[in-house]
Amino acid sequence: MFLFRQQAAATDGVSNDSSSILAVRFKTTEKTVYKQALAEYIASSYAEPPEAYRDDLRVLDELREAATASFDANSNVLKRNIRYFGQLSFILSKFPADVNIPFVWHNAFVPDVNASCQDLYFERAAVLFNIGAIYSQLGSREGQSDNDSLNRAFSYFQQAAGVFGHLQQKIVGECRTQLTTDMSAYMLTMLENLMLCQAQECVWHRSVLSQMKDENIARIATCVADLYESTVQSASHGSLANTVPQGWIEHLKVKHLYFRAEAQMRKSMDCLATSQYGEEVARLQAAQEYCSQISELVANDQRWSKQLRAAVLEMVKAQSELVNSNCSRAEHDNDVIYLEPVPAATSLPNISPYKLAQSKAPEVILNPGKFLGSEDLGPPLFKGLVPFVIHQAASLYEDRKEQLVNKDLVSAIDELTADCESVLNSLNLPHALEAIQKPIGLPPSILVGADEIRSEGGFIGIKRLLEAAIASNAKATEQLDAAESALNEEAREDQRVRQSVRDERRSSRVESSELTNKFRAEIAKYRDVVQRARESDATIKGQVDTWAKFFALLGSPRDEIERQVPSTTANPITDPHHSQIVGRLQQYMDEISLMKRERIKSVEKLKRIAGEDDITPALNEEMQRLAAQSATPILQFELHQFEDLFAQQLDKYMTWRKYIEEEKEAQAELLDSVREANQAFLVARSNHPLLQQREKALSNLETAIKRYREASFNLHDGARFYTSLEAELLKLKNGCADFAMARHLDALELMGVSQAIGSA
Repeated sequence: MFLFRQQAAATDGVSNDSSSILAVRFKTTEKTVYKQALAEYIASSYAEPPEAYRDDLRVLDELREAATASFDANSNVLKRNIRYFGQLSFILSKFPADVNIPFVWHNAFVPDVNASCQDLYFERAAVLFNIGAIYSQLGSREGQSDNDSLNRAFSYFQQAAGVFGHLQQKIVGECRTQLTTDMSAYMLTMLENLMLCQAQECVWHRSVLSQMKDENIARIATCVADLYESTVQSASHGSLANTVPQGWIEHLKVKHLYFRAEAQMRKSMDCLATSQYGEEVARLQAAQEYCSQISELVANDQRWSKQLRAAVLEMVKAQSELVNSNCSRAEHDNDVIYLEPVPAATSLPNISPYKLAQSKAPEVILNPGKFLGSEDLGPPLFKGLVPFVIHQAASLYEDRKEQLVNKDLVSAIDELTADCESVLNSLNLPHALEAIQKPIGLPPSILVGADEIRSEGGFIGIKRLLEAAIASNAKATEQLDAAESALNEEAREDQRVRQSVRDERRSSRVESSELTNKFRAEIAKYRDVVQRARESDATIKGQVDTWAKFFALLGSPRDEIERQVPSTTANPITDPHHSQIVGRLQQYMDEISLMKRERIKSVEKLKRIAGEDDITPALNEEMQRLAAQSATPILQFELHQFEDLFAQQLDKYMTWRKYIEEEKEAQAELLDSVREANQAFLVARSNHPLLQQREKALSNLETAIKRYREASFNLHDGARFYTSLEAELLKLKNGCADFAMARHLDALELMGVSQAIGSA
């Protein structure tokens, strides 16, 4: 890595004293590899064998190594960096940017500063910066004495400007890390402007070599000056104070003044050719003023003369001599021969700039996808890998399907069934029917519930669980009391120490209140937790006490439970009309049971359909369709592009909404029939008190079974809670005790020293 820095510094052309052109340094990097991290990601996230992409992984590592191994500005290094950039642009459509690969890049102008992150966008931006640097260095190496060299330099600088502009406008914004200042918007804008300055300067050199009209040369020089002025402004931004290389600001300011003078001098030559002698003198005097400003800057600050390049100083000197010579001649000729008035500099018409330099990033940078498969970028890597956005889209669809199926449809069906149960419970059904249809014995639901309660120890079992919860709560309170007591005792001892120790050692001992804030906050928090648990235990205890008699009965043998439930065998209902009423109500109840069973089957079918609903093939087809419409294989898919497909795929579940509405209507109609039949049933059994007693007893047993299950669940859950709480409180209590002991030992040491001093 240090070798990389030395190479970059030696080859960036920045320190070339014989050149009047600036070049951008390379960013340097640390070695990193893709192979292992991408292979693991392919295996874990895409469920594909990484071995299928062994060659792609190898080539990608080779591309990075080739792009960063040499920092020399030549066509081969440029090609390697462009190829790596193009492949990065493509694989970003296949992988998320934050795969587990660390990239480290150093600031091009402050090499000791670097940025490090796991971000493919960051890697791509750094590579593109170096592509711009290569173009700038290639341009700076061209000569300025022939048109071919100037044309090549003009092209290189335009491309460098385009690269830095594209980097600032499109690429850097996608990075997900804090970048070094060489890639800030201000610095990239300055670099783009600098490259445009130097491209336009090539146009000026070319116009002079070609002996263009002085008026046109003046316009070209004015544009160069305008561009340098803009570059000075962007380079002077406060955030770039420690980033812009030493001497660059001075260089830019001198170049700005130089081309202001050049424009006025060339315009004066045009005035001489058109016999405008007074304006000629004024133009030359304006040029003299610009030359004087440069001389004053260099003369008044030795830093300028040291930091400006020899080539720039020679340019300035030659220009100043020529301007002074021409001005002396023009003033003499006008004073002696032409006698034209010399207008004030402020009244001179502006020279309109003529700009030819443009930011022109290579097409392979702007649209790398068009060149995949060509010699420039090579075949696309990981071409067969499904783009990451497809996996994101599939995951998003699964979330929406889950919401629709489980949260909307299944929940609506469950809510319908719950509403039905609520209505039946309010009518005491089916318990009332069971009481008359089974005049002796117990319904199956009660028998199963009683067996379950007996297996858990019956009333004694639930009582033991409750007593254990109350005991655990009391133990938790004791632990908190012990922790607080240790802190309180330490605080009292601290006060005694402060009253006994009067020297500077007292002030060095931190007060207890400052050290125990965290402990006391923890104690307060846990006291609140314990209090709420105590209230919950009290609620459960009230429930157990209320239903204790029934819990005890349900824990008894079956024959004992049957003896406690009234039987109607001694006084059966024999009225045929009554039997008809019961039969009709039972028919409706059977229809409800059938409806519930059918709903269970429907929900199972719905979940089976949802489980088999894989949108991936449809997403791949949509991707292929979008790819066919695109002019580049680098497809930057966005999730919103699949919204229509999501809607189409989810539409198949809309028939279930219709099913739910139909079920709602059928249930409402059936429950109305149940209410009507139940009313007749109530009238029919109103004269049969024994039946009502049996019905009430069965209903109480059913409710008691539910209450027992609730209490049992809550108490078992509470037992797990208290086990966890006990460990946390023990840790807190020990922490307080250890703290108090450490402070006690410190107090003993202070008191002992104090007593020794007192006895001395």
